[in-house]
Amino acid sequence: MRDRFYLTTTLPYVNAPPHLGFALEITRADILARYKRLAGDEVFFNTGTDEHGLKVYRAAESEKKDPQQYVDEYARKFDELKDTLNLSYESFVRTTDSHHIRAAQEFWKLCDKSGDIEKKIYKVKYCVGCELEKTDSELVDGRCPLHPNLEIELIEEENYFFKFSKYQKPLLELYERRPDFVVPESRLNEIKKFVETELADFSISRLKEKMPWGVPVPGDEDHVMYVWFDALVSYISALGWPKNKRKFEEFWGTEESPNAVQFAGKDNLRQQSAMWQAMLLSAGLPNSKQIYIEGFITSGGQKMSKSLGNFIDPFEVVKKYGTDSVRYYLARHIHPHEDSDVTEENIREAYNAHLANGLGNLVARIMKLAETHLERAIEAPDPAPFPKEYASAVETYEFNRAMDFIWGKIQSLDRRIAEEQPFVVVRDDPEKGKAVIAQLLTELYLIGRLLQPFMPTTSDTIKEAVKSNKMPQTLFPRME
Repeated sequence: MRDRFYLTTTLPYVNAPPHLGFALEITRADILARYKRLAGDEVFFNTGTDEHGLKVYRAAESEKKDPQQYVDEYARKFDELKDTLNLSYESFVRTTDSHHIRAAQEFWKLCDKSGDIEKKIYKVKYCVGCELEKTDSELVDGRCPLHPNLEIELIEEENYFFKFSKYQKPLLELYERRPDFVVPESRLNEIKKFVETELADFSISRLKEKMPWGVPVPGDEDHVMYVWFDALVSYISALGWPKNKRKFEEFWGTEESPNAVQFAGKDNLRQQSAMWQAMLLSAGLPNSKQIYIEGFITSGGQKMSKSLGNFIDPFEVVKKYGTDSVRYYLARHIHPHEDSDVTEENIREAYNAHLANGLGNLVARIMKLAETHLERAIEAPDPAPFPKEYASAVETYEFNRAMDFIWGKIQSLDRRIAEEQPFVVVRDDPEKGKAVIAQLLTELYLIGRLLQPFMPTTSDTIKEAVKSNKMPQTLFPRME
């Protein structure tokens, strides 16, 4: 029986079009999903859109659109990334889906039944950009450092609260029991410190008369759910919970044997690894298996974001360089855990150096030799387990290290051609030369196999070229 593996990205807000930061998260998740399928696992890969909350409501108002019409338009733009980035997700959950709304309400009832929901006065400094309350220590010159263009708002009203403080000890026990629960370790240490020192109950509703765009609170028509409470439930509503409990149990797993891995940016650390995990404990459901925390893509050292207007459009970059070229760049040239500065000039330089002059040139050289000197194609090598170094890198989210491993193979093959000169050998000793060319083809095919999770179209092109003994069209024409 195959192992089951569940993978989800965070759900981006639909208050602006997709940017390269989210393209990074979903591409990395796709790489892991493809790798797991190749390794034999049964994979359920989820993404989607977060469509409620004040930020979305105000964005719809600013465009003079009904909120549902507004989110429908933007959800389509995010789902278009599937074709643009060649993504393989099985599920695209929207928080305005009727089945998700029912799941969020059922989840609320379970937390309420556990005695973890109470009503009290909410008075706080609030960042609409984060959709989170902020303490004075988190502000810089009175503003949120992630959204310095937005004014901090003061909110005072009666809300429902989740008893987060009740889960300080259970959360710390979870982190202790599962030391790889949050990756990298530095982020695990960060969330431990937060839970040890700053845990306070948080608001989970808003007054409907002030902010009507949200999931109705069960039994109270005057309130809608706070966007983070509603959105986090999407990870399990995507699996059909609570109606399809069998599917949920198979893919989410149990407390003893969890299957669910969550991808998130570092600004989501608190919500994903503490708030959501406490909510799961309150509802009597198993915690996630692991949470992978990424750094930001930055521009000039500043976080790339929709609200700041300094983002790179993934659709435009793909149109210029191609899908696999962008997937390559995101996998190899962005640090798996820390912030990385990106410009289009960086992308073009990497493309020319490593794709046009590297991989593309190698494929052309070997396939030219094969097409010229071999009468028939070689037999494709039998599937083999992934090399340990490569597998270890992917499974620990070090996608850049896995790509470095592949490019080490590419460079080694280049050196072998330079040293053995098969184009000379085949002229002086045809049989020996053909044997050398056949060995080069086998190595090229194996490189194609390793590229499958990262650059699936390129992988298929390389493998088909080897199996047909025909030169493919130029893979990566040089960009000036």
